[in-house]
Amino acid sequence: MDTLLEPLQYAFFQKGLLVAGLSGALLGLIGVYIVLRGMSYIGHGLSHSIFGGFAAAQLFAANFYMLGAGLWGIASALAITSVTKRSRLGADAAIGVITTASFALGVALFAKFGSSGPSFENALFGSILGISAQQILGLVAVSVLTAAFVFLRYRALLFSTFDPEVAAVSGVNVSRIEAMLMIVLSLAILATLTVIGVTLVAAMLVIPAVIARMLTDSFGRMLGYSTAIGLACGLIGMYLSYYAGVPSGTMIVLVGASLFVIVLAFTGGRGLRRSADLDAHTDASALAPVAR
Repeated sequence: MDTLLEPLQYAFFQKGLLVAGLSGALLGLIGVYIVLRGMSYIGHGLSHSIFGGFAAAQLFAANFYMLGAGLWGIASALAITSVTKRSRLGADAAIGVITTASFALGVALFAKFGSSGPSFENALFGSILGISAQQILGLVAVSVLTAAFVFLRYRALLFSTFDPEVAAVSGVNVSRIEAMLMIVLSLAILATLTVIGVTLVAAMLVIPAVIARMLTDSFGRMLGYSTAIGLACGLIGMYLSYYAGVPSGTMIVLVGASLFVIVLAFTGGRGLRRSADLDAHTDASALAPVAR
């Protein structure tokens, strides 16, 4: 108990614990839809794209760089969706072109003009200790917005995730749902960028959801499991980073990866088959058990 309570005497650790847990839960929740839609790569791509906006916004409006980065990320997400639907390019090709160009622009701007806001390293690897009260409020607001979106649009999200063509015929505005999902995803990445870092946020979008998929065939339980796993990874990772002297974002991802190995060892082939079925989401019959 002394070991567990010792870090709590420091205000910075209390704040870090709150932020790490909330970030893990947020990414775990939204990550379910990203993984089930076969869009794991977009989390990686958008995090890099937002970094470009993060750098560009500081040059023109340093005090509002978070707003600029958020708008940049949303524009990138909508551009990816638009290019994918209106051309013969696949989603992975559109993501690769748009997001890598944005990331390269961010690196170039940092190298040429420097930074008047958060450091290059903080943007890449995260820094819980450097997060401000305004950023914490932003994280809470994005978490509430994401939870409300999932709750209020639960059926439409579920239908469009597993069978978008039938959903469209049934009256669901699939394009609007996808656009809203991309906006929420961009805001979630932006809100957690300074906690986990641009290079690691994509991992926390995927790991909790994949672990949850190996544990259950129920979509509803998968949402709950993934959120709880993300929360646990954030809290445990924060504690371990305090004692190991390792950046918190790195440790959070390592905890998630370790948990994945443990769950895989216990579920064995069943867990592998379940996680492999994620790529078959376009076949409604293949994922009928998950949609319960």
